[in-house]
Amino acid sequence: MNKNINSDVEDKAIRRFYNDKKHKTYNKANIVFVSTFPPKVCGIATYTQDLIKSLHSKFGESINAIICPLETEEENYEYNEYTEYKLNISDAVSYLELAAKINKNDTVELVMLQHEFGFFNETRNGLFLFLKNLKKDVIITFHTVLPKPGKELKEKVKEIAGFAKSLIVMTSISADILSNDYEIPFDKITIIPHGTHLLPFTDKIALKEKYNLENKKVLSTFGLLGSGKNIETTLKALPEIIAKNPDVIFLILGKTHPAIVRHEGEKYRDFLENLTCKLHLENNIRFINDYLPLPELLEYLQLTDVYLFTSKDRNQAVSGTFSYAISSGCAIVSTPIPHALEVLKEDTGIIIDFEAPEQLSIAVNTLLENESKREELRLKSLEKMAPTAWENSSILHALLFQKFRNNKTNLNYTLPEINLGHIQNMTTDLGMIQFSKISKPDINSGYTLDDNARGMIAICRHFEVSRDKADLQLISIYLNFIKFCQQKDGSFLNYVDEHKQFTQQNYETNLDDSNGRAIWALGYLISLKEILSPELSETAENIIQKNLIWAEKIHSTRAIAFIIKGLYYQNSEKNFPLLKELANRLAKMYQHEAKDDWHWFESYLTYGNSLLPEALLCAWTSTKDELYKQIAEESFQFLLSKIMIDDNIKVVSNKGWMQKENTKNDTPIGGEQPIDVAYTVLALSTFYKVFDDEKYLQMMINSFNWFLGKNHLNQIVYNPATGGCYDGLEERNVNLNQGAESTVSYLMARLSL
Repeated sequence: MNKNINSDVEDKAIRRFYNDKKHKTYNKANIVFVSTFPPKVCGIATYTQDLIKSLHSKFGESINAIICPLETEEENYEYNEYTEYKLNISDAVSYLELAAKINKNDTVELVMLQHEFGFFNETRNGLFLFLKNLKKDVIITFHTVLPKPGKELKEKVKEIAGFAKSLIVMTSISADILSNDYEIPFDKITIIPHGTHLLPFTDKIALKEKYNLENKKVLSTFGLLGSGKNIETTLKALPEIIAKNPDVIFLILGKTHPAIVRHEGEKYRDFLENLTCKLHLENNIRFINDYLPLPELLEYLQLTDVYLFTSKDRNQAVSGTFSYAISSGCAIVSTPIPHALEVLKEDTGIIIDFEAPEQLSIAVNTLLENESKREELRLKSLEKMAPTAWENSSILHALLFQKFRNNKTNLNYTLPEINLGHIQNMTTDLGMIQFSKISKPDINSGYTLDDNARGMIAICRHFEVSRDKADLQLISIYLNFIKFCQQKDGSFLNYVDEHKQFTQQNYETNLDDSNGRAIWALGYLISLKEILSPELSETAENIIQKNLIWAEKIHSTRAIAFIIKGLYYQNSEKNFPLLKELANRLAKMYQHEAKDDWHWFESYLTYGNSLLPEALLCAWTSTKDELYKQIAEESFQFLLSKIMIDDNIKVVSNKGWMQKENTKNDTPIGGEQPIDVAYTVLALSTFYKVFDDEKYLQMMINSFNWFLGKNHLNQIVYNPATGGCYDGLEERNVNLNQGAESTVSYLMARLSL
């Protein structure tokens, strides 16, 4: 038998491929971002910084952000980034000078302007002068959209909109107001929700202990303090809340807004502190007078039981603080600003009237007395806010930039760092847990041979490239689980409950594929015997040999393919006849079904399709039987013609398999599983190694990008914060549960790159 396909060649090719793309900077988008920026303490400054950071993280050098800070005459900040441009919003001449400077820079094609009415009030017509004289395309984000405008405001907004290629707003309500009240064409408006931060799974109890809040029911609010926050509504509601929940503590997080401090000092904070004393709330309120670093702020939000948003500004279109809170999994009680009305309309929180302490106390007490209701709201909130993750926001922005550059921008998705966090969280001393609720492992779901076999392959591959000794413990756990599942006759059972008992499901389900996966995993481990301990490879060898009497009887298509791969990796002369026998079975299946325009092993395409041609190509590598190679190439080209559409992958939907009688590429939208994409990446990797054809490498990259957001929803399927992978891509949403199958599938695909 031949040696396993050499992955070093492929690794070098992939590195070269990414380096070549990295240095093709002539197609990158140079975009000037005109906005406030940190260290200025301002919500829009933070928003823009987060957006740029996400764009760079997601697309690397595809997009080059050039910052242009907004400053008043009195301000002169030191910025971490190089500032080629600045705009003094107090000086009309500065607007004209900025337009002239940007116009002279031939590399700049787009200007991204963050608009807030308060920014441009210091100089009459300054913004108009800038936009009128700017010769570059401009996209404007409206952070505030005021309903029912007077004639002057309406004309002003229409004038600004007239200069823009597109207007970005963050809610559908704002889009409707622009369209209906300002008569701006709807096709000029793009809705991109306020970005939010993805967070790893955390233990709320541990976080409360960290901040000396153990055994407390925590209410919180945060943001730059000012009278518009209307925090006194909560203070007036607290006596009624405390009467029923004496262990409540209310956290008021944030400094007073710098502009307010300049004009009136700490008048509002003093008012709140005096009201606290008057109502005898000193033991139930904690003022945290600081502009908290983001990690600390997010921890406070994650330990919060109920978040309170009590703004009295009827026209506040959107709130970053609200977005951060709901994406942190907080149950929300909010006043009816447009953003809250839109997000909370599907029973993801509780809406109260403006300045209504009685309603607030009732809402909070209802939530504090019902933990299951809070958990329900938490899960619904996370589902609602998942599309707003900064990673998804950056994709939507980048696609908009690409559109207005006539698709000249090459959006090269950046490979995420490998993160084993979720796999480690999902693994106990027994094995890898089957399912999770969002990112929380669900021990009640038990364990499967399938997941532990796949997990062992992935971690073996990780050890192969990293030599991280921590991997050895995981490999040992998964190998021991496989051994535990083997029965006296050599076959394997698949389903094990949390109490280490085999479940009834084992006797109601065909386990051929599970048995095949075990052989694949064991063979892969054996292929690394030169870098693993002899004990591991000897155990794997013994398990395989005990199973092969059973494996000879297999006729299930995918189980055969799994076993072929396992025997290929095992590379054992004594098992060579079995490998050839199984490869012949696959070849005969193909010859029986292949007709005219149907070049496949079965009369339908279902799941894990790429596995079949890949297995035959592995068989050819071992045997040099040209029939295997011919069928592998022919069937794989057929499959790729069905699932690769305009350089994007769309695997066969589990909502309706593709039948031989209906070969059109019109399978249902959604129902795409990470495991199918991963198997395709693995197969493309094998074909690239054998044929050294860069078309397979390009398809491999494009297919992997499905996990990163190159799919019909333009949303990430891999969560870089947890290291988990979402369980599926549906027609209108992503399934946010991060189970073992999807997470390991992603890791297998990622390690191929």
